[in-house]
Amino acid sequence: MFKMYHNPRCSKSRQTLALLEEKNIDVQIIEYLNDGLSKGEIENIINLLGESSLIVRIKEDEYKQNKFDINNSNEVIAALVKTPKLLERPIVIKDNQAVIGRPPKNVLNLL
Repeated sequence: MFKMYHNPRCSKSRQTLALLEEKNIDVQIIEYLNDGLSKGEIENIINLLGESSLIVRIKEDEYKQNKFDINNSNEVIAALVKTPKLLERPIVIKDNQAVIGRPPKNVLNLL
C-alpha cells in the first residue's frame, strides 16, 4: 500500500497523485494540512528519507519568520507539528521507502 502526504492545492502533489492513479496504484491519501502531523509520522518520514533538511519548505514565509536548523531533526519535528504547511510535498511512502514527488516521476522509483 502506498501512502501519500498530499496537498490538493499543490500542482506537483496533484500531478503525483494522477501519476499513481494512472498506474492503478491504491494510495492512502493523508491531507496533512487538515489533519496535522504527529511527531511519529515526521520521525518516520525523516528516517525513510535519511535527512531532515529534505522535508522542509524553506521558501515559505513561516520558515523565514521562524527560522530553525533544518539539519536538526528535533527542531524540524517541532516546527512541522506546529506548522504542517512547512512539510515538503508530496511525500510518497511504500513499505520502508519514501520519495518526494518533485518531480512527480520520482514516485516511479517505488514501483
